[in-house]
Amino acid sequence: MASSFEQMRANVGKLLRGIDRYNPENLATLERYVETQVKENAYDLEANLAILKLYQFNPAYFQVTVTSQILLKALTNLPHTDFTLCKCMIDQTHQQEERPIRQILYLGNLLETCHFQSFWSSLEENREFIDGITGFEDSVRKFICHVVGITYQNIEHRLLAEMLGDPLDTQVKVWMSKYGWTENEEGQIFIFNQEESVKPKNIVEKIDFEGVSSIMATSQ
Repeated sequence: MASSFEQMRANVGKLLRGIDRYNPENLATLERYVETQVKENAYDLEANLAILKLYQFNPAYFQVTVTSQILLKALTNLPHTDFTLCKCMIDQTHQQEERPIRQILYLGNLLETCHFQSFWSSLEENREFIDGITGFEDSVRKFICHVVGITYQNIEHRLLAEMLGDPLDTQVKVWMSKYGWTENEEGQIFIFNQEESVKPKNIVEKIDFEGVSSIMATSQ
């Protein structure tokens, strides 16, 4: 049985085609679609950008809650640039004067600059923003593990727990298992030997006789 998200996705896809994409009468449908994404841990960047564009064209329709949800969903898709794309489509006045949006932009900046411990501390003070955002914290942890995987060869268990916002140490082993990381008796987690991943690659270009002939002809 298709999920609510899958059912709505087909309808929204039709709305986004052609000139109807910028019809403000479609905003109610698109905003309900964001709610579905939030509840079902699904994501549709194109539809969310269309909403922000409609808000640009029709400032009276602007919704702080929907915009906040769109920004939070964009954060779940880091390291892709979705968050920056969405941020650029929000009026500076809203960015500065609407507290939820201002705080979410701050959280996004902490993540993008890899200040993970500060991110979790700030999130703890603003947990109401992620109420109902299914899978938000695990999506952030997935991004953090991505950063750790391309940055570290070894990391202390304690530091990884802090970066994952895991003071009770209940998540570290789950994510270690997911990525195949191992830990020694001293509490050092072996991430990946990046030197082993750097393999020389021989590039061989093949040019047939006809290709050589055409090159010589054009050079004469």
